Amino acid sequence: MNIIERTLNDVIVLDLEGNLALESNAQFRKHVADIIDAGARKLIVNMARVKYMDSSGLGELISCYTTLQRVSGRIKLLHLSDRLQYLLAITKLTSVFETFDSEPAAVASFARDLKERSQLCGDKQEGEAQL
Repeated sequence: MNIIERTLNDVIVLDLEGNLALESNAQFRKHVADIIDAGARKLIVNMARVKYMDSSGLGELISCYTTLQRVSGRIKLLHLSDRLQYLLAITKLTSVFETFDSEPAAVASFARDLKERSQLCGDKQEGEAQL
């Protein structure tokens, strides 16, 4: 697998090329761990050139999601093939992963997430103040 890393403002984009399957999972896992350790909290995984993903590759995406959640980070998936979208649907992971067909929309979604989180925190603090 080939992984090209790009940075758009404070968003890391990983362009994957090849298979996200058993033989390449360690490379993907290490790359993601390294960027999270370096402070990345906003990650887009561009899967436009992923030819095949098996269940272990799906497990790696879930692991990446979980790791980012622990550090208040987010992952978005970009350019999923029909087969990969179907795989997310049958595994009921469409409610876990946000998917996008447009890179600008994926990048903009992080700002929306931040706005929603700050509104939730504001609503929670107002409720606590009323008690």
